[in-house]
Amino acid sequence: METFVKLIHQANMTFLPTKLPVQFYGLPDGKVYLIFSRFYGVKYNRTDVEYVLAEHKEFSFDYEKNRLIPLNSSRKNTPVYNEMVDKPDPKIKILKIYRNFTSLGQASILLNEKAKKMLEHIDDQEKSTVCEISSDSKELASA
Repeated sequence: METFVKLIHQANMTFLPTKLPVQFYGLPDGKVYLIFSRFYGVKYNRTDVEYVLAEHKEFSFDYEKNRLIPLNSSRKNTPVYNEMVDKPDPKIKILKIYRNFTSLGQASILLNEKAKKMLEHIDDQEKSTVCEISSDSKELASA
């Protein structure tokens, strides 16, 4: 399977309110997404796990250059490290919670499919732009 998402950082110990691993991904839309799991419905003799898909509001991602970009940063010339996405009190927006998944792998496959659709949409837009430009140049040549 071809990978379209770009793994930015993976942490087993994190600042998020979970004791389970977290994965941060960059997608073609320039956003940073994270997938993490957490416990819910703790009962005697059974604990359920849910998988959370969220968007990081403090970073963007340059997909072409594979570069993390902090938003609203006052220090412009300081280096940015991928580990910086996992920081205290992160501003994240939860997009969806999945309780039917059994692993982070299933959630990352879903995110990979989303990235593939984004890239296909971008390619379709580029092709239509090229067609419009070439048809405009033919009209100019005939005039």
